[in-house]
Amino acid sequence: MIALEADRLGRSLPGSPPVTLVSDASLRIERGKFTTIVGPSGCGKSSLLYLLGLIDRPSSGALRIDGVDVEGLDGDARARMRLERFGFVFQFHFLLPEFTALENVLLPIHRLGMLDAREADRRARSLLQLTGLAGKESKTPDKLSGGERQRVAIARALANDPVIILGDEPTGNLDSQNSARVVAMLQSLAHEQERAVVCVTHDPRIAEASDVRIAMLDGRIVSIDESGAQ
Repeated sequence: MIALEADRLGRSLPGSPPVTLVSDASLRIERGKFTTIVGPSGCGKSSLLYLLGLIDRPSSGALRIDGVDVEGLDGDARARMRLERFGFVFQFHFLLPEFTALENVLLPIHRLGMLDAREADRRARSLLQLTGLAGKESKTPDKLSGGERQRVAIARALANDPVIILGDEPTGNLDSQNSARVVAMLQSLAHEQERAVVCVTHDPRIAEASDVRIAMLDGRIVSIDESGAQ
């Protein structure tokens, strides 16, 4: 099932001359697959990811999320779709330092406002257990290891049961052991939970573990390899 589809998507910054970040990007992202976006630094990988995640607006092209054309959505509708349909995991975990692991995971649940306090607490605790953090609920980020902080970030990304998980170098600050654990979790989210998982990465080990590899160069998609790991 197609979760996300882009048709000739592009983004340019005004200037003389304009700066093109992404040009004519067409792709389909499927549920149940772990997709990576690879290429040299500055090739437009993160810019494409931010377009797909409704963080930035395209200058051209079309984007459909679960079949919904997002071009006509206003800012509030785009924000609502991000909250409902997407989970984000970045290289830097962006956990709130004064909040516990449990409180950080609860934040998007409370923002969406679909669960009462008891149900929200139960869901947040179950996600921390899923990510191997049972017993760490009351710890603040400074009391957690780098790998544990990133797993809290993954639990937070799953808080509202999103269809699509987007990661921007999610293992960039982790050692090899914790990187492997995070990659295994991302694979599981795709293969076992039928989510669409898309990650920008420089790490060839992550690319090799993915089902689909999208290669970029100079703002353009130059190849899509679907002979991946699944």
